[in-house]
Amino acid sequence: MLATCLHMMQGTPYVYQGEELGMTNVYFDKLEDYRDIESLHYFTELTETGRLTPEYMMKCLMLRSRDNARTPMQWDDSAQAGFTTGTPWLFVNPNYKEINVKEQLGREDSVWHYYQKLIALRKSEDYKEVFTYGKVVPMFVEKNGIFAYARKTEDQTVYIITNYSREDITVDLLTTNEQPKLHVLLDNKNDVCLNGNRIRLSSGQAVILG
Repeated sequence: MLATCLHMMQGTPYVYQGEELGMTNVYFDKLEDYRDIESLHYFTELTETGRLTPEYMMKCLMLRSRDNARTPMQWDDSAQAGFTTGTPWLFVNPNYKEINVKEQLGREDSVWHYYQKLIALRKSEDYKEVFTYGKVVPMFVEKNGIFAYARKTEDQTVYIITNYSREDITVDLLTTNEQPKLHVLLDNKNDVCLNGNRIRLSSGQAVILG
């Protein structure tokens, strides 16, 4: 869902290592597992001055440390996630057996395959102009749980609609009579309910319409 929001925006989208697999942050429970100088500096400064307890600072590092997103790329379910036969600088995330490149390449509904479709749509001949040069027009700004916007050129409009709430949400798209019938270009759940210009999204659903 987040990828859909970002990749259809203006500017150059980028993918940070492992993001295209849905790799998650790791939470180290021992200070010696961290390597980030900033994290270690703040831990020492704030605990030695008595401003924060070591236990509280460890919780802060779990939320804030940059090392949480710097763990080795998870290539497969072998030792060290296939990243190295040696000892990596940071520990491999323990969930590498479930989240790894090999597993995702073999599953059509994986995060990796969705990223592939997302990037292909942005670069496609039919839509690259609107995604590159189209204006960004916010939508449904008063509606809770929805983050949505349109990308518009003089002759083309694409809608990006996401549901951040825990409930199903229905919205109506205001379109002109001259606009062709809307089609689902991409749907992260492949089950969006589109009835004319009315669309119902389930929790966590992201849809691109054009």
